[in-house]
Amino acid sequence: MPRYNAPFEIHVHGQVTLRTDVQFEQLQDALKPLWKYAGARSLADGANSSYEDEPGIKFDAPDHLLQMCWTVAGDHDFRQTLDELCMNLNEIADVGAAIEVTFYDADFDEEDSQPGSESRDDFLMLFVGPNPAAIMQVQRDLLVQDVISLMERHFDGAELSGVVGEVDKLFAQRFDALVSSLALGKPPSGSGGNHGGGHGGGRKPRHLH
Repeated sequence: MPRYNAPFEIHVHGQVTLRTDVQFEQLQDALKPLWKYAGARSLADGANSSYEDEPGIKFDAPDHLLQMCWTVAGDHDFRQTLDELCMNLNEIADVGAAIEVTFYDADFDEEDSQPGSESRDDFLMLFVGPNPAAIMQVQRDLLVQDVISLMERHFDGAELSGVVGEVDKLFAQRFDALVSSLALGKPPSGSGGNHGGGHGGGRKPRHLH
């Protein structure tokens, strides 16, 4: 059921490439934790965001894409919904993807707040994918992007290949540990990443996309 006077506005943002065989019915089942939390009876009923200027939850069938820019009122119990959502998306994702989840304190007003008071805003970066290797690839690409963005303030991009190499070594070590017990696929590799991070201090504006 809809949550009135909820302490947070929770924004879910991300794009997931789905397997080519995934149909709308499968996606509706996978996203049930979201639309059920919103008090809807189906994905079609719950796909709209709390804000009209946000596209909500969209299924681009020709390109096999799930696109989410969706806000719902809620509380900390939404984190349990996210756990179930990620497990479900792992089953239908074609490649790894990052999903940003931001909890905005519904009662905090920066202009009217008392000196020294702080909002209860929180931010999570979630990763989904068909296997741990795909998830680690996204994590690696995101970290490389963040590190390069930070260090390019002080160094030329051409000087940072060694830094990227060290990041790759760290992920290769982590992957080797997984392989030793789970016998998984290939380790993450590549140059740079294209997945937005949304990291950094300060209160994020509601629309950052």
